[in-house]
Amino acid sequence: MWNGTSSRTNAPNRTNYPKGLLVGQVAIITGSGQGIGAECARLFANEGARVVISNIDPVRGQQVADKINASGGMAVSVPGDLLKDENITNLVKAAAEFGHGKIHIIVNNAGFTWDAVIHKMTNKQWDTILALHSTVPFKLIREAAPYFRVKDGEPRNIINISSTSGLHGNPGQLNYAMAKAGMVGLTKTIAKEWGPQFAVRANTIAFGHIETRLTAAKEAGAFVEVDGEKVAVGIPEKHLQTVGDPGAFLDIPLRRPGTATEAAGAILAIASPLSSYITGQTISVTGGMNM
Repeated sequence: MWNGTSSRTNAPNRTNYPKGLLVGQVAIITGSGQGIGAECARLFANEGARVVISNIDPVRGQQVADKINASGGMAVSVPGDLLKDENITNLVKAAAEFGHGKIHIIVNNAGFTWDAVIHKMTNKQWDTILALHSTVPFKLIREAAPYFRVKDGEPRNIINISSTSGLHGNPGQLNYAMAKAGMVGLTKTIAKEWGPQFAVRANTIAFGHIETRLTAAKEAGAFVEVDGEKVAVGIPEKHLQTVGDPGAFLDIPLRRPGTATEAAGAILAIASPLSSYITGQTISVTGGMNM
């Protein structure tokens, strides 16, 4: 009987996919040095994928790759700031080399929030968040186009990570909401352009409240550096909700936030052959919020 662990040794019997759901596939996962991206990398590797860890922090990225390789998986870290075009070019080149000339999956997950109300938002905040959450995914997909516009009978899959902020808006997050809303149009266009001839699937996953550094207490000190400026990430402690507290998470039917592993599991589900007839869709992973 399966004991609930995620190691290959203790994995459940795979009747239809005995070697793993993603065996033989090469996956680029951006922002995979921590949080949802790191969990996604671990789950993908556990299902047989060769995983390319893309992260701005080379130390974190290498740590994730090392853990995967030590557990019997296959991963390589390709660090770099994707706001710089040369790093996108290098990422795709390194991924293709790691994949012996093939790339099958892109998960556009990298990003952070830089919040302000509309009348106080600076051009720098606006431009940075739109560039990171909309322009970078486009440039990465465009760079990788030669590896997706192929007819070799192998699956090709692009998963763009969005947010409930992009679907419903969120006060103080106009830049983030705008960028994440754009992911829906990007996804649908890819599905319509590359689906008919090349069978490329493209889907958006919109997350609700997931436990990551972006939803932890801002006072914990997590930050992102933008052109030498430290940008604090997280939620002010006075606005945090705690599971079990009366009145906490009342907007979520499951009454709790999701974990990074649950979020990554949704990405794996859409990337897997179990979702082979799903494309052009936006899947909300929210615990029922905003139904």
